[in-house]
Amino acid sequence: MPSPIIADDDTWQARTRPSTEASPVAIEVRDVAKTFRVPAHRVDSLKERVTRPLATVDYREHRVLEAISFDVRRGEFFGIAGRNGSGKSTLLKILASIYQPDTGTVRTAGRVAPFIELGVGFNPELTARENAVLNGVLLGLTLREARRRLDAVLDFAELQEFVDLKLKNYSSGMMVRLAFAVMVQADADVMLVDEVLAVGDAAFAQKCMDVFHERRRAGKTIVLVTHDMATVQAMCDRAMLIHDGELRFVGDPEQAALQYLRLNFGGHQDEAEPEGERTAFDVAATAVPEFNVRTLHAQLRDRQGDPVDNVEQGEPLVLDVVLVATRDLDEVSFTINVLNEDGAIVFGFARKLEESVPAGERIVLTGSIDNPLVNGRYFLDCWVRNDPDGGQIAVQGLRLLQFVIYGTAPRHGLVSVKADLDPRLEAPSRQ
Repeated sequence: MPSPIIADDDTWQARTRPSTEASPVAIEVRDVAKTFRVPAHRVDSLKERVTRPLATVDYREHRVLEAISFDVRRGEFFGIAGRNGSGKSTLLKILASIYQPDTGTVRTAGRVAPFIELGVGFNPELTARENAVLNGVLLGLTLREARRRLDAVLDFAELQEFVDLKLKNYSSGMMVRLAFAVMVQADADVMLVDEVLAVGDAAFAQKCMDVFHERRRAGKTIVLVTHDMATVQAMCDRAMLIHDGELRFVGDPEQAALQYLRLNFGGHQDEAEPEGERTAFDVAATAVPEFNVRTLHAQLRDRQGDPVDNVEQGEPLVLDVVLVATRDLDEVSFTINVLNEDGAIVFGFARKLEESVPAGERIVLTGSIDNPLVNGRYFLDCWVRNDPDGGQIAVQGLRLLQFVIYGTAPRHGLVSVKADLDPRLEAPSRQ
C-alpha cells in the first residue's frame, strides 16, 4: 500500500519567496507508474546463444514508480529529493519524454530542455562545435539559431580553445560545461536538471547557480534532482521527496530536506561489532597491566527508547552504556567527552561513583544529555579513572560511540546555543 502523501501548502505559502500559486501549471503529473523488466539470467556468451537458441529468458518486474502525482507551476524552482534507487532520475526522464510511463499522464506547457545524464545526445566522434550545433537543434533551436549561438555556448563553457577537439578527448568536467551551456542557450521554458552538475568544479557550479537565479527571475520553470539539501533549502520554492518509488512529501523545501535526512540517518542498523572494537584507544596512565573496565554495551536511543545510530539536531543524546569492572575499583570516576571529526572536544562532563566496585560487577551509564551540536559526525569517549587510597591511579579511555547529527538548521560554530538577543534601533535622543 502506498504511504500517505504529506502536503504542506500552508507552510509554503508562508515562506518569504515570491509565491507562484497564482501562476499557471507548467508540469502536470497524474498517477504515473513505471516498471522495468529485469532478466533473471543474462545470455552473454556466443556459445550459450548457439547451444541454446530457443531458450526462454525469465524476467522479474522491478517497480520504480507508483502512482506519482504533483504539479509544478510556471516560474517555480522545484526540487526532487530521494535516496539512491528511489526513482527520482526515472521520473525526470519521464518528464523529458525519454521514458514513457506505463500508466498515468504527464503534460508540460512550453519547450523542455533536459540536462539529465553526462554525454547523452553527444557523439564522441564529433567535435565540440558539431555537437553543440546538433544538440541545439535537438533542443528546439533552428539550425541557424544553433550556429548563431555557438559563440555564446563556448564562452559560457570556457571551451573556445577546444572547439575543434573531438568529444572523446574531453574530460567529464568539460563535457558537463558544454552540455549545460547548450541547454542555457536553448532558452527553454522548462529546465530539467539532474545532479550531474556535481561533476563540475566549484566555479562552474556557482555559474550554474547564477543561471538558475536568472532563469527564475525571467519566469522560467526549473526542476532539479539533487542530494544536496542545502541547495534545496536555499533555491527551491517547493520540493518533493520520493522513497522506494512512492511520493512521501511535497511542499516546504526545508521539511522535504529534513525528511530526506531522516530517511538517511534515522533508525538503527543492527550490525554486530567485533569484541573489543569500542576500546580502540585504551590508555593507562601508569604501568597497570589490566584495564579498569570492559564495554558490554553502548548505544544511543531516541525518546521512545528505540536504538538509533544518528540523532536529529536538538534531540537529546540518550545514552545507554553498560560496563563491567575487570578489577576491584575504588573512587571510580567517569569523564564523558563528545569530539568532532577533527578530534576536538566540543563539550564534556564528569560523574563519580562513590561506592567500591568489585571485579565482575556491572556499571550502568544511562541518561539524557542536552544536544547543542550542529550537523556533522561526532565521537563519544569515556575516560574511566580508578583512584584508590594509597594505590596507583589508572586512567582508561574508551571510544564508546560514533554518530551523526543531522538537520536543516544553519551551522554557526561548533554548537548551537540559545540567545535572548534581538537587534533594534536606538530610540532617537531628544534635544
